[in-house]
Formats: sequence, structure tokens, C-alpha cells
Amino acid sequence: MIKINMFSSADKVAGQGVGSAYVELINLLKDRFSNEFDIKINNYGRSDLSHYHTIDPQFYLSTFSKKRGRKIGYVHFLPETLEGSIKLPKPARMVFYKYVIDFYKRMDQIVVVNPTFIDKLVKHGLDREKIKYIPNFVSTENFYEKTKEEKIDFRKKIGIPEGKFIVFGDGQVQERKGIDDFFKLAELNPDIEFIWAGGFSFGKITDGYDRYKRMVENPPKNMKFTGIVDRNELVNYYNVCDLFLLPSYDELFPMSVLEAFSCGAPVLLRDLDLYKAIIDGYYQPANNRFEMNDFINKANMDRSILDKFKVKSKAATNQYSEDNLSKIWYDFYNDQYKIAKRDK
Repeated sequence: MIKINMFSSADKVAGQGVGSAYVELINLLKDRFSNEFDIKINNYGRSDLSHYHTIDPQFYLSTFSKKRGRKIGYVHFLPETLEGSIKLPKPARMVFYKYVIDFYKRMDQIVVVNPTFIDKLVKHGLDREKIKYIPNFVSTENFYEKTKEEKIDFRKKIGIPEGKFIVFGDGQVQERKGIDDFFKLAELNPDIEFIWAGGFSFGKITDGYDRYKRMVENPPKNMKFTGIVDRNELVNYYNVCDLFLLPSYDELFPMSVLEAFSCGAPVLLRDLDLYKAIIDGYYQPANNRFEMNDFINKANMDRSILDKFKVKSKAATNQYSEDNLSKIWYDFYNDQYKIAKRDK
């Protein structure tokens, strides 16, 4: 049995995709490979493999211990992707960004959730041969399409009539997520209901916190900010929306998009290059707010337009299924164990 220590604080702060990805992986491994993998969480005992999901300072210090075995680092962000997310004084920001890269360089193996990050990590000085791409996934047991009756009931619960067109978005309230465009689209379309699930996971160090706090407290009449929603409740929002919209300017492999796909929701995204490497063809692209607005209005007028996108969402779910990813992770950990034994 391979001893794997998972190091993570990702699930301590609600509303973060990193935490969702971590929970999905742990559940998958424990459900399917409990006889092959002995998994412990934040345990500093001896292990064959140590998989670091977050970059906490105490985890960094632990990498100097010989008990860690082969060290695997999970890259969910780079310094450049934090721009527009957190606000720090420039000296502190530079120190933190250097620390992020130093942490990754302490690893024997890096896993990225988007292949476009490989070249970027190489530019930061990491060895290309030590970087592997493994995509995110979501559990279809937790995120699935509900019955028509269940959808109607949830609409009633949140006070939205059955025929009302709903645009739903999910993520932290911050500039990088494109929340300004989402807000403006709500203002431009008073006959459409806009819902944003998410809050300030970074608290007051969120870049633009004061402005976004005022925005959350004073939305248009047709817009709701739900705050951070538990994942067990989030599935209902994906199910009742007519269209899922994530207008982010920068992402890795957003869990919210996979969750929307898994619930059969049509997906509209800002057309980012990094999406083309992972989910091209599964969503409606838009270059800016005006193109988003145009598609939303067309879909509202003729909802049959969305039928093909529901089919695309199901296809994406099959592509990034638990069955496919479980084999990838099983092979990955076994390969890493073989390397660890060889080097030992």
C-alpha cells in the first residue's frame, strides 16, 4: 500500500475552487482506491509521497524533512494570476510572489490543472520534465441535473417565477472574476434575473474590497448576491439557471464551469486562450460584455438556442468524468511511487 500524505488548508476557506478540487480528489481516492492508497491529511509522519495542495509556510518547512518521500506540488495559481484578486503593498507582493515560485521549486513533481501553465512555469525556472497536466473534475453524485419538479420548487424557494430567464454566475467577488461586467449586464437587462453566488474569501485584502462591498450591498432589483453558498446547495442554482455565465479575465480550470456542465447548464464564457486548451467547443465564447449581452438577449428571445449547449455540457461532463480521471490519478501515483523507490 502506498502511503500518501496530503497537505492542504484549501477547505478551510469556503468559496474557493482550490478547495472544491481538493475535496473532489480526496473523495475519489478514498472511494475507489482505499486498498491501494493509505491517505492521511496534514500528517507529518513518514510517507512515500507527499502531495501539497496549498502553499502554507508550515508545509514549506516540512519539505526539508526526509520523511516526506517524493514531493508533489499542485499548481492552482501563479503570481501573475493573483493580480486583481488580492491587494498587498508592492514589497510584500514581491516577497509573496517569490515565495510561491520557491515553493514550487521545492517539489520533485508538479501537477498543473491547465496545460497553458507549463510554459509559464518553465519561464519561472522550473524543469519542464517535472511538470504534468491533470485536469480537474467534479463528482456527478454531487452535481447532476435535477427533475423538472425539483427545479420548479427551488425557483419558488428563491422567489423567481418559472418563466423568468436566469443568468447565474459563481465565484469570489473580485475584479478578476469579471464581476463588474456581470453587474453591468444586470443593469442593462432589467427583465432578466441575474444571480451571483460567492463572497469575499480573501476578506478585506480582496483587491477593490470597498467598491465591491458597496456593489454587493446595492445591486439592481433584478440581481441577487447570495454570498458564499454551500456546495450541496450550489447544485440547485446551476439547475434553475437558463444560462451559466463566468466573465472571468483569468482562470486555470474553473471548478464552477465543470459543475455547471455536470448539471446540464448551457455555459457562456469570456473567450480566454487557456479555455481553448481544455474546454474548446463546449461553451459559447464572447470577447467582451457587448457580445455577452448580445448572446443573453438572443437566448432570452429564443430559448431553443440553448438546447445544443445543454448537449455540449453533457459531452464535457463525459470528457472530464470521474472514471477517466480516476485512472489518470491511479497511474500517476503509482508512477511517482516507482520513481521514489528507484531514487531511494
